[in-house]
Amino acid sequence: MLRVLTLSTLFPDATRRNFGVFVERQTLGLAAHPDVELEVVAPVGLLPGPLRYLPGRSALAALPGRETWKGVDVHRPRFTAWPMTGGRHHARSLERALVPVLDRIRERFAFDVIDASFFYPDGPAAVALGRRYGVPVSIKARGADIHHWGANPATAAQVRAAGQGAAGLLAVGDAMKRDMIALGMPADRIRVHATGVDQDRFAPVDRGRAKTLLGIHGPLVVSLGALIPRKGHDIVIEAVAALPGVSLRIAGAGPDQARLEALVARTGAADRIRLLGSVPHADIPDLIAAADVMALASSSEGLANAWVESLACGTPIVITDAGGAGEVVTGPDAGRIAARTPEAFAAAITDLLACPPSQAATRATAARFTWEANTDALYAHLSELR
Repeated sequence: MLRVLTLSTLFPDATRRNFGVFVERQTLGLAAHPDVELEVVAPVGLLPGPLRYLPGRSALAALPGRETWKGVDVHRPRFTAWPMTGGRHHARSLERALVPVLDRIRERFAFDVIDASFFYPDGPAAVALGRRYGVPVSIKARGADIHHWGANPATAAQVRAAGQGAAGLLAVGDAMKRDMIALGMPADRIRVHATGVDQDRFAPVDRGRAKTLLGIHGPLVVSLGALIPRKGHDIVIEAVAALPGVSLRIAGAGPDQARLEALVARTGAADRIRLLGSVPHADIPDLIAAADVMALASSSEGLANAWVESLACGTPIVITDAGGAGEVVTGPDAGRIAARTPEAFAAAITDLLACPPSQAATRATAARFTWEANTDALYAHLSELR
């Protein structure tokens, strides 16, 4: 048996069920492998002292320290996330919080490998803990954990050192691997580990009927992702506002909500463009499958799950040339790669609406992204490190 300790600060809980669902799915797949025993440590970062009980934050402090989550044993230790420090102390704070927890786990569960599913602060803490327990460490790079923390002056050196100190590294795509190498990480230790998609849940439907159930008539564009500047929802809003008769639905929550709502009002297209807020992941397939196009104008990405989920639904995508975009949009049936401007997005959406690929042809472009393949590759990778 391969005994795996999965470490991830990006993991769902009762207060954030959409948080890190792709990490959860990858972990559940590995846990179900017949030759794996697995426990999860999902640390919760809290502000110091009484700040952690501010409105909107107190629910995190009240989470159980340990629970069974979808059949997996999950530990939720707390660590202090010091504000206004650029994150420079997060990894060390995480490491200190994890030592007593992992010491106790180690007494009854002699894990063979630490699988860190996010690069910062998980990676540096995992490498230090790997040395403490004499076990190899794997770290997976997903996107912002490299593009933000790896470029942030306060944390870049820690990210680079973790990459150099890990026994093995995973990248969501070839573009991510190149970015990791550019930061000084060893190319021979980096394995591309593609995400998966549930091909049964994310599948084409009768698009006309699905739109009717949503109360939408005419072409529909959807956009998925946190309401933050990096996702470029404002660009998609302006693009769709310029396309008469086209509706837009944005699924996601975040600090940009008020700004984006104000933008929708200014465009005069509030009757066609709506922000849906946080949509349960279980409801996302129906939304995507109803759409004619999924558009996401990100400034940076690794290889976004939303891209692959959309293709599996038979919905072509319009995305920027960010991260692994070229690894997903490999032909016109998958969609278009557009410049990060409203005009370019409007043109690409118009093109797809005028000459849409068949749902079957679009779905075929996502056939290689399965959770079964994801699990097999992760098991092979971690087994080789043991």
